[in-house]
Amino acid sequence: MSTVILAEKPSQARAYVDALQQNTKQSGYYEVSDPILPSDTTITFGFGHLVELAPPDDYDAKFKHWSLDNLPIFPEKYHFVVGADKQKQFKIVKKLLQAADTIIIATDSDREGSNIAWSIIKQAGAYTKNKTYQRLWINSLEKAAIREGFQHLRTGASDLPAYYEAQTRQISDWLVGMNASPLYTLLLRQAGVHGVYSIGRVQTPTLYMVYERDLAIKNFHPTPYLELQAQVQVEQQTFQAKLEPYQRFDDQKQLNTYMTTKNVQIGLQDGFIAGVDTTAKQTTSPRLFSLSSLQSAMNKQAHVSASETLKAVQALYEAKLLTYPRTDCQYITDQEFDYLLDNLTAYQALIPEEVVLDHLTANKRYINGAKVQEHHAIIMTKTIPTPAQLQKLTPLAQQIYDLVLRTTLAMFAQPYEYQETVIITQVGQALFKATGKVPTNPGWQVLLKQPLKEKKESKEPAVLPKVTQGQRVQVKLAATKKLTKAPIPFTEGTLITAMKTAGKTLEDADEQAILKEAEGIGTEATRANILEVLKKRQYLVTAKNQLHVSASGQTLCQAVSLQPLLTSPTMTAKWETALKQIGQQQRKPNNFLGQIQKFVQKLVDEVPDQLGQSTTMQQQINLQKEAEAKQQAVANLGQCPVCQQGQIVDKGKFYGCTNYKAEQSCQFTLPKKWSSKALTPTIVKTLLMKGTTTKLKGFKSKKTGKSFQAKLQLKNGQLAFDFGK
Repeated sequence: MSTVILAEKPSQARAYVDALQQNTKQSGYYEVSDPILPSDTTITFGFGHLVELAPPDDYDAKFKHWSLDNLPIFPEKYHFVVGADKQKQFKIVKKLLQAADTIIIATDSDREGSNIAWSIIKQAGAYTKNKTYQRLWINSLEKAAIREGFQHLRTGASDLPAYYEAQTRQISDWLVGMNASPLYTLLLRQAGVHGVYSIGRVQTPTLYMVYERDLAIKNFHPTPYLELQAQVQVEQQTFQAKLEPYQRFDDQKQLNTYMTTKNVQIGLQDGFIAGVDTTAKQTTSPRLFSLSSLQSAMNKQAHVSASETLKAVQALYEAKLLTYPRTDCQYITDQEFDYLLDNLTAYQALIPEEVVLDHLTANKRYINGAKVQEHHAIIMTKTIPTPAQLQKLTPLAQQIYDLVLRTTLAMFAQPYEYQETVIITQVGQALFKATGKVPTNPGWQVLLKQPLKEKKESKEPAVLPKVTQGQRVQVKLAATKKLTKAPIPFTEGTLITAMKTAGKTLEDADEQAILKEAEGIGTEATRANILEVLKKRQYLVTAKNQLHVSASGQTLCQAVSLQPLLTSPTMTAKWETALKQIGQQQRKPNNFLGQIQKFVQKLVDEVPDQLGQSTTMQQQINLQKEAEAKQQAVANLGQCPVCQQGQIVDKGKFYGCTNYKAEQSCQFTLPKKWSSKALTPTIVKTLLMKGTTTKLKGFKSKKTGKSFQAKLQLKNGQLAFDFGK
């Protein structure tokens, strides 16, 4: 009786192997031996998605080239394929799975991991009634966690609904992308706009959120207003106070009316202390980290992208220092709390600050097993790194580990305590409020010197003078002119949060509830990748940690705005609730996919007329054409010296002629580097214009390795040195 353990990738397989007693490495798998496993056991692995959905031309060769006549594309049965670069490993995995009596799914413990595993099993023809299937489900790659997981395996059947849900999501995304992307691209090309326009279930509404924010900023007109402020003089001290309740005035006339009503005027006048209240208050430490909240915190703290944070957290997980990263939960169970408590002294030794950690009972703000479903919050594992081990980590990984460590330890610390004093000053019939805070116990803030929720210090003084109720004071009133402020641009951190809390933008209460339960748009595992895709496709651009939509992104957003379901979280809300029902076995995948096909058909039927009849869309297309013309003018380095018709442009790894794909193809190229010297666009422009350059430094001889100077010239379409004066 043979058993095969299927890991997601080589590093994961290696972690399992290291947790077992004996192993022998073979090509593409390991033979392992341990009392907790059956006698004949091997561990093999994929490379993430070994099996993927086939492209449209796999169904029919006519789909290889995009055509509006071929839309919509609705396969009767979906094909899955193995990439050419993964065939070798797949053959090894396939052979092992087919021969196995028992298959243990040991991919990542999430829906996507389930999808990866079952896709491989089914593609390998290893899903049969005579096999036993089991599921490894763990939160850490530590040896003890792995061994415990293998001793408490779940049934394979319990994992199938997650696979059906994930695969349905995968297919529905394919249907939208493979139909909507060519649809919009071809229609925009007909209108004279170049490029490929990609549409996605999550990426499009995400991009549209930034687009709407950019529009709000662009169209914002600051509005002037007046604030009435008081400077209160108490003997030799003064403090500032604001109108209570707070009110702003549109103009001087409105302010004058208010002051007349309240019997006050600008300048110095008598007043008295109408109330003094000093209260002892406290705040608890921030919640534990989910992936999204950690990505947001790191972007705010160090301007780190969401994908960079995920990559570093994944590395810390594989180094057995942090628990599973792709979690949307900010709670842990009693089990994790107990091991954190047991190792508290060792964790505390990793930080230089002295802090009292005496809150040693479980607090439901952090420990609530009922709210932990698939994975708990990101915390430290039982493995305590040495200073030397920490130094071997990348600077970003060190920073993330330190932040998770401090945030986790903070729940054991005392609350931040302070005395809050509120003074109400009355002038005429107007009231003015001043608030002062005096820390009495720093508590958890010793660990997190800058609270994650609020970095801005209050402009009000921390300490207010001692006053008594009824005390007479002098009050100087002043009207301050101010302007309303424009919305703040998105950063990756705030956009990740906006994706997670997209329900707050919906008016429909039911849809809000759906998105709240579904944790917004996208998942913890996919949000970072969505942002990377949008940046890679140059729809989103980053400047000084702020995100903005590019010219081509604006064209795309303007085009899809005519189909609100493509831009609104409403679509995601409805999709997510249906997908969740599939995972709960309350809905069939085909039922959901049928609805997606109706939606795609609606796009194919309506979008051509919508784009053609929209005046604002035509205006955007004209703007895009102008932008493309300017880009092309900059990109063209000069006329091709060979065909005399094409333009020489940057092709990535070399410079080449734009007539490369013409009927009479022009093969002329210039290298990016020549004898170890980089040929910049400026050098190439000069060369094409004059046929020669000035004397250039930085060439290096291949024979001697010595540097030399020379001119470059074009001779009969060939690049050559000119050693003349």
